[in-house]
Amino acid sequence: MGLTGKVYLVGAGPGDAGLLTLRGAELLRRADVVVYDSLVNRELLALAPEAAEIIFGGKRPRDRAIPQEELNQLLAEKAKAGKTVVRLKGGDPYIFGRGGEEAAKLHRDGVPFEVVPGISSIIAAPSYAGIPLTHREHCSSFTVITGHEDPDKDESALDWKRVAREPGTKVLLMGVERIGKIAAALEANGLPADTPAAMVRWGTMGRQQTITATLGTLAAKVAKADFKAPAVTVIGTVSTLRDTLNWYENRPLFGQRVVVTRNRREAGKLSGQIRELGAEVLEIPTIKILPPTRNEPLIEAITGIGSYDWIIFTSANGVEHFFDYFFKAFRDVRDLGSVRFAAVGPATAKKLREFHLNIDLMPKTYTAAATAKAMIAAQNVENISVLLARAESANPELPRLLEDKGAIVDDIAFYKTEPETADRNGAADDFEENSADWITFASSSAVRNFDARFGLAKRCADNPKLKLASIGPETTKALKELGLKPTAKAKEHTIDGLAAALLKK
Repeated sequence: MGLTGKVYLVGAGPGDAGLLTLRGAELLRRADVVVYDSLVNRELLALAPEAAEIIFGGKRPRDRAIPQEELNQLLAEKAKAGKTVVRLKGGDPYIFGRGGEEAAKLHRDGVPFEVVPGISSIIAAPSYAGIPLTHREHCSSFTVITGHEDPDKDESALDWKRVAREPGTKVLLMGVERIGKIAAALEANGLPADTPAAMVRWGTMGRQQTITATLGTLAAKVAKADFKAPAVTVIGTVSTLRDTLNWYENRPLFGQRVVVTRNRREAGKLSGQIRELGAEVLEIPTIKILPPTRNEPLIEAITGIGSYDWIIFTSANGVEHFFDYFFKAFRDVRDLGSVRFAAVGPATAKKLREFHLNIDLMPKTYTAAATAKAMIAAQNVENISVLLARAESANPELPRLLEDKGAIVDDIAFYKTEPETADRNGAADDFEENSADWITFASSSAVRNFDARFGLAKRCADNPKLKLASIGPETTKALKELGLKPTAKAKEHTIDGLAAALLKK
């Protein structure tokens, strides 16, 4: 193959990021170039390496789309330059798309390619709306029709008489603007006006909307609801099953848009829980984790680790970065000696347990003050040597409280945080344009960085319906400093508690 790379035509699925295939995710993670369409969920772009080139190749004029011929040439050129190219297409590459044309062009140019099928909205949107396309008591077949074609034109590729008389469910793609004419054509060719029908907009997404009607009333309902593309229309008696099979739109947070402000590595758990509850998630990281400004203090702490009586970790990041440095100096965890461990919060404790270490102290309230009080209550801390392994420029309250009781505290930065301003997945632009229902904050620095980037107080003033959720007292304090009050506060100061708090409001 020489220096020639390869192009992968990957089906991104219908919109729900979780419906991407394992093969598609694997290819995205090693892509050099990603060319994506307008209907692709941009959350998927976060799977690509940081260094990957991301190119919009959709068909929306305001996004300056690339003409198809130029796009075909672009794919070939990138591959010939030795790149691994992922052409990410909504749904399936070969269903009502131009994947076949792109593949044919690559073949003519001698460029290796592979096609990775994707889940099509043909089946996914009805499923998420509670409509099975086949059912033993209703039908055993379905017909898929493109709605791009005008039924009134003189010569049609579609035989509307045959379509109308074909048994089973009829699935119509891309027909929102012509639904009145299409319904009329089907009625004129024998399909009864009282045939049950439904239209699903933004199927599988958190903003999914569904209209139910009959063939004769569907166009009027679509106009009244101001339905726009993209949408899938289902015509047939299976539409009536929605009343009992509508699982997706009945979830507790369905229809809510929730911003998750955690850094990219940590956002997954909270985002996943919120999606399971039915919300649309916008991941807008406010923090990125970097090495500390100076390495000398942490090197001294690691090499002198045997001199400490306690190590206090205030976050899972602190645990992770401490052991990254520790195992560069030592090969055996027993080199920690007889040191004891304090963890602020269950997430921190869980990270310690991953190293098969027991936690000697964890306060009931996950704050700096509570940690100091718990340690002071557990023993006389005078002349006790403590390593506080945490972020640079952290709250000075914890070491001060311990030092006031005579402890010897080394407050060492094992990492630092900086504001995240990149918008790799387009979520920040989406928030700017369409706002949200909730913003979740899991740290005080997330509050401050989000405010610096978006002007949180002004946005809340401009949009009184915007709700804020706080993970704990320090985060709430940061909100109050901006003159804001959280709508929901986690009862348990954990990610699980933060997700649960959204359900109570």
